Amino acid sequence: MNDPVTVDTHDSVLLITLDRPKANAIDVATSLALHQAFADFEDDPHLRVAVLTGGGDRFFSAGWDLKAAADGEAVDADHGPGGFAGLTEYFHRTKPIIAAVNGLALGGGFELALAADMIVAADSAEFALPEVQLGIIADSGGVLRLPKLLPTPIATEMLMTGRRMAADEAHSWGLVNRVSAAGDVVVDAMNLAAEVAAAAPLALRAVKEVTTLAETAGIEDGFDRMRSGQLPGYQAMLASQDALEGSKAFAEKRDPIWLGR
Repeated sequence: MNDPVTVDTHDSVLLITLDRPKANAIDVATSLALHQAFADFEDDPHLRVAVLTGGGDRFFSAGWDLKAAADGEAVDADHGPGGFAGLTEYFHRTKPIIAAVNGLALGGGFELALAADMIVAADSAEFALPEVQLGIIADSGGVLRLPKLLPTPIATEMLMTGRRMAADEAHSWGLVNRVSAAGDVVVDAMNLAAEVAAAAPLALRAVKEVTTLAETAGIEDGFDRMRSGQLPGYQAMLASQDALEGSKAFAEKRDPIWLGR
């Protein structure tokens, strides 16, 4: 049997592919494999951005593996330290991940995409959370993240009906960053990743840290946390050689040379 998760390095960008034909469904073993890929990416100092996609051209992921469920895998099974799909509860990561949604993102597959920092979607992609039709709810992040990203009535409709949202509609609501021709979605996501990777790595870490804080903190509290020295990534960015290099390179009209320190 082939590995359900493969990785390929392209300079400072890691391409992670979930490849479980036919629907890239996710069982416990696949969640653990995905988390290992995300954790290895997090720990590798040479990697700055990851792109996550699905194998094939029909499914990004159909979510929870219902065949595994029928074989006895419980709905509340332990999917490991990153939660379902290895990412939905991986809260303390510091590097950006882009989901390249190449097809249907259903249930936990949609929740996996929602756990990423940005989404590039194929024009044929569709998103849905059909859990209520199975007698459960989208509790691997869907019920928590979707209302923060869409107007509450739209999110509630999706959560309560399971209806599908096409890529163009998702883009119109700001849920998706870019829509690509179906065959170009990974290339376009990799190009976006290269744009991100061109920034100073400690600045990227600081953006990730502060935007994660902003999901739960108000603006005043966020300022207090930044100014009080409680955010290590932000403090490391302020004190870095790269912070000096950026202004120096600008003054000298040259490209900066980031050292990550």
